[in-house]
Amino acid sequence: MKNYIKINPGDNVCVALAPIPAGTQLLADGDQVTVLEDIPQGHKIALSDIGKDQEVIKYGYRIGFAKEDIKKGQWVHTHNVRTALGDLLDYTYEPDGKELKSAPHAYFEGFRRPDGKVGVRNEIWIIPTVGCVNSIASALEKQAARLVKGSIDAIAAFPHPYGCSQMGDDQENTRKALAAMVNHPNAGGVLVLGLGCENSNIPVLKEYLGDIDERRVKFLVCQESEDEMADAMALLEELADYAGTFQREPIDARELIIGMKCGGSDGLSGITANPVVGGFSDLLIARGGTTILTEVPEMFGAETILMNRCADKALFDKTVDLINNFKNYFKRHNQTIYENPSPGNKKGGISTLEDKSLGCTQKSGSALVKGVLDYAQPVSNRGLNLLSAPGNDLVAATALALSGAHIVLFTTGRGTPFASPVPTVKISSNTDLAGHKNHWIDFNAGRLVKPEDGKEENLPSMEELSMELFQYVLSVASGKLVKSEEAGFHDMAIFKQGVTL
Repeated sequence: MKNYIKINPGDNVCVALAPIPAGTQLLADGDQVTVLEDIPQGHKIALSDIGKDQEVIKYGYRIGFAKEDIKKGQWVHTHNVRTALGDLLDYTYEPDGKELKSAPHAYFEGFRRPDGKVGVRNEIWIIPTVGCVNSIASALEKQAARLVKGSIDAIAAFPHPYGCSQMGDDQENTRKALAAMVNHPNAGGVLVLGLGCENSNIPVLKEYLGDIDERRVKFLVCQESEDEMADAMALLEELADYAGTFQREPIDARELIIGMKCGGSDGLSGITANPVVGGFSDLLIARGGTTILTEVPEMFGAETILMNRCADKALFDKTVDLINNFKNYFKRHNQTIYENPSPGNKKGGISTLEDKSLGCTQKSGSALVKGVLDYAQPVSNRGLNLLSAPGNDLVAATALALSGAHIVLFTTGRGTPFASPVPTVKISSNTDLAGHKNHWIDFNAGRLVKPEDGKEENLPSMEELSMELFQYVLSVASGKLVKSEEAGFHDMAIFKQGVTL
């Protein structure tokens, strides 16, 4: 089985698909390369001599400059590569994308709401307006577990520490986030649980909700209730009666909105898991569906690829603002814009932010960018959308749900058990992780380079695995539980950006 890959013909490094011992002979483009050091899986090997300050090329793009002379066959990583990125940049729109060819319809079994929206789950959500009532929300979730029956999938509380003692845009973000949760169609019923004296109290939050169905959304102010647990349970029983009237029905996949996020990457993420998700994205968009790509800091260094795939100049300008506004957010807090990836990323073979970003953006596939969203802004354009949110796993996955994602696809080379407000599919970049953490991982994209049975003849193609993921997502949309759901996990993390009083 091949133990390395040169991703792009123009690359001057290759990536180890398995650990490669020193002395191994590689044949790259007809040229013999002697590996000079033990190379861990996912890490890079120089295919030619790279002089100090010369470009290191991977994915066909520069991922940094050599800190020192690097010999052919030498390990290429953080010890001898530095970022090539600078500060705020000027960009020129050079469109090179094209519309995808439409594909036949596909269907899933979902829930059609009275307002026309579609859900892939029929859950009852308990949403605190302020962290002061978190414990009550969590206690209600446990007490109301008996209401899970029939078509009701789960009762889920979403505690958070915000809703009070916030200022300006930071408080505004929290209100938009809570309103987006209340309005999410994966919830067949919602109990909004307030304290009464918080800044983002129920009367204030109602201004952000728009028209609501009083059968679907109930409110309780705990300070105004003599027994908030009893009163809340009575409301939850009403919500369960209403939500239980919904049944799954065939729905066109063009109604699906899928979020895409990566975290804890390794050197295979940009070779296996992320491109497979990109292939999935193209398959869904070709059928009229919608995908959302986020974690803006992990677009730095690869942003021009996305900018030049914008459907028009106005979207290009929005994407430029998306990138530069996030850079300015770093600068306002006196933080380095181009900080190296996390320790886990580095251990897995990611050397610079450009290296991470060029792998990360593989999830976008080849479709045109049709929308650019602010944090907690609902998606309105079908096709590929870009969303303003940070790289933090919980915050970014929540942000995808806030903008309307029914499901989040989360690629990982390291593994993580977390969930989000919506089903969160964990996609491993390597087969070893899928085997080691089978109770975390839902889909193994590492099969592209290492089949689970070890037989090279069973290696799937990128197209085959992307279609397999597409069919898997349809099954999740139709009710199949992902591993974090089986564990009973529901998480929410709001993006806090300002002062706490």
